[in-house]
Amino acid sequence: MRGASRVFEIVSSFFKLGQPSPSWYSGRLWLLRIGYYKLFREKETADDWIWIIDHTIQIGNEKCLIILGVRQSALPPAELYLNHEDVEPIALLPVKKSNGQIVYEQLENIVEKTGVPRQILSDHGTDIKSGIEKFCQVHKQTCFTYDIKHKGASVLKRELENDQSWKSFIQDASKTSKKVQQTPLAHLAPPNQRSKARYLNVDTLVNWGHKTLSYLNSLQDSDHCEDDLKVIHEKLGWLCQYRDHLAQWQELIDVVKSVEEYIKFIGLYTGCHIDLSEQLDMDLTTRRANNVRNELVCFVQKLSLDARDGERLLGSSEIIESVIGKLKSLEHDQSGSGFTGMLLSLPAMLSRTTQDVIQKALELVPTKKVFAWVKENIGQSVQSKKKEVLSAIKNLEQKWDQNQAACEG
Repeated sequence: MRGASRVFEIVSSFFKLGQPSPSWYSGRLWLLRIGYYKLFREKETADDWIWIIDHTIQIGNEKCLIILGVRQSALPPAELYLNHEDVEPIALLPVKKSNGQIVYEQLENIVEKTGVPRQILSDHGTDIKSGIEKFCQVHKQTCFTYDIKHKGASVLKRELENDQSWKSFIQDASKTSKKVQQTPLAHLAPPNQRSKARYLNVDTLVNWGHKTLSYLNSLQDSDHCEDDLKVIHEKLGWLCQYRDHLAQWQELIDVVKSVEEYIKFIGLYTGCHIDLSEQLDMDLTTRRANNVRNELVCFVQKLSLDARDGERLLGSSEIIESVIGKLKSLEHDQSGSGFTGMLLSLPAMLSRTTQDVIQKALELVPTKKVFAWVKENIGQSVQSKKKEVLSAIKNLEQKWDQNQAACEG
């Protein structure tokens, strides 16, 4: 925001436009007004809506239920890989407490906006899963689909958590990261291992292992001095003992990724598991990889039973992960300070933002509506509370100093 404001100043000065530049805070308010407009504008009532649902959590006890929507009739014709312009913001619902009953009530309230959806797509977070299942019991026409990426991650987690070689590998990688981060070998450090959603990104670490092993092999024909080679092998030579394991892990990852990509782009339809099986016609070297392939094909077959003849359903909720990631990127360090009014920037990122949309948003949404929504739904931010505490401490210190000075006088 501040950078954009500064660019306006530079351009105005360079071309001698003689016009005042908007402040960064004005730009922030414009963005939030557009987000408010997109969130609350009237949605089409139809029976082919697909809701994509997830919770986002920051610091504090609040979480926010995000519901994105896309109509089946508006899905891309060739492939189902959605971008931000394809989806419509349906709801942003910050809460301090969430359980299955609360999620169910939230979903029932949203029916007034779009009508009963054809499909709800999400991961298996406990409260979300419970709320959606209760909703589907009431509305039989709605099917609940478990996101294929989270399913793949859960399969990898099960396969690797009980693998002693994998445990040793990640421990060695973690130790190596600390050993080389302040040395000339920092460029060879393993990628950071995320404690949350680790198995959604396990391929990053395995890929590092493969590339680093290839690099170590190439050093045999290099002109590095003997001392440098000794240091490199001292820090990274342990990778050689995992050569066969890395190949096996890569095979597991390839199976999971292939299933994810197929469902993400093609979707779910009657008999899609047959096409998927043909797509996965690869030579696998381990029984474990074959078992995972068969398990995922059976999982997709089960999901496809919800599709009617000639109908395609979504199988991946990756779009909502992308949107949440973009929000946190926009917030930068503030994402660690709890929810703020910037939460309204999320719907501003979605659907098409045309000149007409901007004009309507700025005409129909005054700033006071944004402030009222923030006050009602978010309240005082963590950062604001922190400032209050620091201010109170400062006042106490000043009073103590004044009393001390009076006593000495």
